[in-house]
Amino acid sequence: MKETIYDYEDLMEMLDSLLREPTQFWDHFYTERDRDVPFFVNSPDENLVCYFENNLFKPGKVLELGCGPGRNAIYFAEKGCTVDAVDLSQESLKWAEERANEKNVHVNFINENIFALDIEEGTYDIVYDSGCFHHIAPHRRMSYINLVKKALKPNGFFAITCFVPGGALGGAEITDWEVYRLRSLKGGLGFTDEKLRSIFKDFKEIEIRKMKEIKQPNDVFGVSGLLTALFQS
Repeated sequence: MKETIYDYEDLMEMLDSLLREPTQFWDHFYTERDRDVPFFVNSPDENLVCYFENNLFKPGKVLELGCGPGRNAIYFAEKGCTVDAVDLSQESLKWAEERANEKNVHVNFINENIFALDIEEGTYDIVYDSGCFHHIAPHRRMSYINLVKKALKPNGFFAITCFVPGGALGGAEITDWEVYRLRSLKGGLGFTDEKLRSIFKDFKEIEIRKMKEIKQPNDVFGVSGLLTALFQS
């Protein structure tokens, strides 16, 4: 096993190994499809639907980071978008493919670590993240921002949905330094609108708000305890 740090990427990989949930964890997580997990529903985020209804989003090329079982990727495809949807878990993508086939839409599902993606600069009109960012360790935050910047076309949109601190579904109230003292993200970090605004300061802020709670079953997904934000490059 290589445990010598020669360069920046070696350092990132070492820190990843201390904090990242293994791929096997996420594969197991998605094999139990009947569990009472709110975002296992097959409905798009209410904020995403609003972006289309308010004519902020139009059909274009989309990159979804951490797509899970595909509910948002499928909605993008139904709206006429060309979609690349990435997830680390093969099991989540297997489920996503089944759902896409049921709705007779095409999504290019990619089984990969988002930081290993090989994408051309300025490829996407929209980068969408529903629940991936709060599982990203602080040392990978700069890599994440650079990935979004590289992916987006000029004036492209970046949308994110993440935990608030102390939310019902998660949202650890710890500092970035505490992540490394504890060697844990405590199930996912919580973010305030001020912190998102600071982290994504290089983008133009369009909207930051709490997700609207939508009583289920419904054709739109919305729960309390999540923060939604929309930025533009």
